[in-house]
Amino acid sequence: MKVSYHGHSIVKIETNGKTILFDPFINGNELTDLVAADEKPDVIILTHGHNDHVGDTVEIAKQSDALVIAPNELAVYLGWQGLNTHPMHIGGAYEFDFGRVKLTQAFHGSAYTTNDQQIIYTGMPAGVLLMVEGKTIYHAGDTALFGDMKLIGERHPIDLAFLPIGDNFTMGPEDAAYAAELLKPKMVVPIHYNTFPPIKQDPEAFVNLLTTGEGKVMQAGEVIKL
Repeated sequence: MKVSYHGHSIVKIETNGKTILFDPFINGNELTDLVAADEKPDVIILTHGHNDHVGDTVEIAKQSDALVIAPNELAVYLGWQGLNTHPMHIGGAYEFDFGRVKLTQAFHGSAYTTNDQQIIYTGMPAGVLLMVEGKTIYHAGDTALFGDMKLIGERHPIDLAFLPIGDNFTMGPEDAAYAAELLKPKMVVPIHYNTFPPIKQDPEAFVNLLTTGEGKVMQAGEVIKL
């Protein structure tokens, strides 16, 4: 299984002959190495409805006929845009042909802002547990620190966790490091930082705060194998 990071909160996983793309915010993201027109994933997984996470989902899904997995209200909204969606909700899991997906809670907001200044409510935000090839990957989405991260880690031993560290909108480095203590993943990768001025952070400083698991700062396009 190949796992790559592509700036902000974009994660790509290649497994079981499928390509899975998380939160594909590409256009408008100066930190990504991806080009939306070139992406042909089989599956897109969205954590919530903010524009910097939904990103280029509509364009990419239409050109690749990707299945879009998202929290229920967001999935319904994207279904109205003509996409093939699978709605889920927090605490629920589903066995797909590529692996098992389970949504966890995340403490954040979730709404899509249109070009004509309409705000579309897209339900509750979520984190995502992806269980595939005997491994468990946790994409926390955008979230604050919360105590039930300990329960998530106990119920689903995590091999690789992607945790936001940007502060302002999500956990900052100190809270994210404490989240890692609760989750106890084998490896932690920081996400959701440096894309915009309010979330400027030093990811290496975050890694130095970790007291559990291996911390790894991934550059855009960098790949790790699980």
